[in-house]
Amino acid sequence: MKAIWHGGTIYTMLEENHVTEAVYTEGGVIRQTGSFQELRETYGSPDTEEIDLHGAVMFPGFTDSHMHLIGHGEKQLRLDLSQLTSKEAILQAVKEAERELEDGEWLIGEGWDENLFERPVYVTKHDLDPLFPDRPVLLKRVCRHAVAVNSAALRAAGITNETPDPNGGIIARDSAGPTGLLLDKAQELVTQALPPVSLHYVKRALQTAVTDCWSKGLTGGHSEDLAYYGDASVPVAAYESITGSGLFPFRAHLLVHHEAVDRWSTLDKSTGPYLEYGAMKIFADGALGGRTALLKQPYHDDPSVSGVQVHDDKTLASLVSKAREKGMEIAVHAIGDLAFEKVLDVIERYPAKPGQLDRLIHAQVLDDGLIERAARLPIGLDLQPHFVASDFPWVIDRLGEERMKTAFAWKTLLSKGLLCAGGSDAPIEPADPLLGIQSAVLRTSKQHPEGPAYYEKECLTVYEAIQLYTEGSAAIIHKEHSRGRIAPGYDADFTILSGDPFKMDPKSLHKLEAVKTVVGGRIVYEKEDRR
Repeated sequence: MKAIWHGGTIYTMLEENHVTEAVYTEGGVIRQTGSFQELRETYGSPDTEEIDLHGAVMFPGFTDSHMHLIGHGEKQLRLDLSQLTSKEAILQAVKEAERELEDGEWLIGEGWDENLFERPVYVTKHDLDPLFPDRPVLLKRVCRHAVAVNSAALRAAGITNETPDPNGGIIARDSAGPTGLLLDKAQELVTQALPPVSLHYVKRALQTAVTDCWSKGLTGGHSEDLAYYGDASVPVAAYESITGSGLFPFRAHLLVHHEAVDRWSTLDKSTGPYLEYGAMKIFADGALGGRTALLKQPYHDDPSVSGVQVHDDKTLASLVSKAREKGMEIAVHAIGDLAFEKVLDVIERYPAKPGQLDRLIHAQVLDDGLIERAARLPIGLDLQPHFVASDFPWVIDRLGEERMKTAFAWKTLLSKGLLCAGGSDAPIEPADPLLGIQSAVLRTSKQHPEGPAYYEKECLTVYEAIQLYTEGSAAIIHKEHSRGRIAPGYDADFTILSGDPFKMDPKSLHKLEAVKTVVGGRIVYEKEDRR
């Protein structure tokens, strides 16, 4: 397809405020930028389409640098608990959802968050058992580092009073035994008891996710989901069918969980413009919500705990060494400062090959020394700006004021020259990149949007925030010369918005909409009333 795009504001992201009047694309690639008249005279022909933006605002395609794409689709197919503000509302929603299930079928819900409750208390089996004495129930906390299950699910998983905590996980207990709250690796005890998913189901979830991402202006995403749907061949086949085939064009860059990497290595895999594989994924710790992020000092609001180390030092080192033997970069989930430090220690011990770039995901709780060390290493950071909107103000009590000085420190990280990319961690947070951009700029709580900016010195400019989702997401996978900018030779991926984020009050950024999403020169989403 040949096309000249014109009639709106086109930000190239080559530098701040840089615009071009028109863009000529051919074969899925940007061939030239310049004036509309110049491009028309050079490339105009009966088979060259002229696409009028009608005043809309075009950017390089926004890419989410860290998400769980299949899980994002599952959240839309399953019971969504993420907006419910009381335990009672959750129990009512779960009971109503049971009406749609067959006898014996597991009831699975997504996204409960006790921090939205008036009194933040966890969901446990004591809440679920009276309603579901026989049907197994599994409800995932918003962070996906904790699940609440009932006694029927515990029985199905074989979890008893005598079951020990697995390495890297905690079975929460009270005087009567397991409470039904399972943290981090302990979740696997019950998820392994779930009925196997079908390829049809995984494809349906992936297709649902991609079409939703298009509607939010996303042209691609870096996803990690090869270890959660049975044999690795199942999600690989789903991706090859949905994105890799070009049927649903979306730049899917897949991390490979260390538990799936050996099986994945044996598979016949196809790669191409819409499907590629990247670093080996490892978890170093948990999350702040369940107090399982690994900290150097105990939690401020519960000095009895310091978090969970998912892999001991020896195992973590062996996993990184294994990645190096396979020639792979690593992508490590590290939220707490001690987890981050342990990952840096291992990277220094087992450095990546020249030209490679390791990824540290989340990097929420750091200190000055860790930031300086990270800046000297060939690493990139996957940031989730919307965590600020979700985690404040409760996270201040979790960590204490002193640690907050270098927590969620997005501006500081950029100022130190660290390569940073922007993502959502969907389905944990909304996949909408505009919400992430707004959170990076305002640093306000979604519960109190008119409230204070938390640690205002860490606010990003709108340009810096958009860079996270364009240049940052491209560079962290070595695509800085083909994605993330509007310039000759770059992929014709565009996010086209209803208004100009540089010329509006940042408090209104969430009101912007994607009016067109373009992948490889093809319009994959178009808002109906803007055609």
